[in-house]
Amino acid sequence: MNETELFLIYARAANGAIGHEGRLPWQLPADLKRFKALTMGKPMIMGRKTFESLPGLLPGRRHIVLTRREVWAKANGSEGAHVVRSVEEALSVAREGNDTGAIAVVGGAAIYDVFRPLALRIEVTEIHEDFPGDTFMKPLGAEWKATAREDHDADGERPAYSFVTYHRHDPETAEGQD
Repeated sequence: MNETELFLIYARAANGAIGHEGRLPWQLPADLKRFKALTMGKPMIMGRKTFESLPGLLPGRRHIVLTRREVWAKANGSEGAHVVRSVEEALSVAREGNDTGAIAVVGGAAIYDVFRPLALRIEVTEIHEDFPGDTFMKPLGAEWKATAREDHDADGERPAYSFVTYHRHDPETAEGQD
């Protein structure tokens, strides 16, 4: 079995919103460009609702859809996606033929909650504005430390945002080591 790094990737508004009515609540082309760059060539694990929100299969990436729905299949547009029923099966499928060394977890909130304990890295686009939402993410806890940050000012209708990379660390051993 090859070693793979599992990472989460998402955009989050200042109020925690990550989605509204099955879509992103904002228009931010730079975020979509970064998402593409960080996921290209990698297997992506996602929930059924996230898959259904996509415009179709994203080129250059394997789509692994974790769902409890036994009858969800090709009739719902899953053609080309690998449908799995458990975290273990999702990871096994993602590792098959994966020579990139990384697996991207791309949503939604329940999927992030399940995979966060397994991740060592999280890539977040922090939107510096509140947006309406029906899907929310909690702020990251003390076990996550920002290791890279790229800030961007607001531009017209587009809000200010930051691309932030977080890595898991042990706050017990990291205390007093600055």
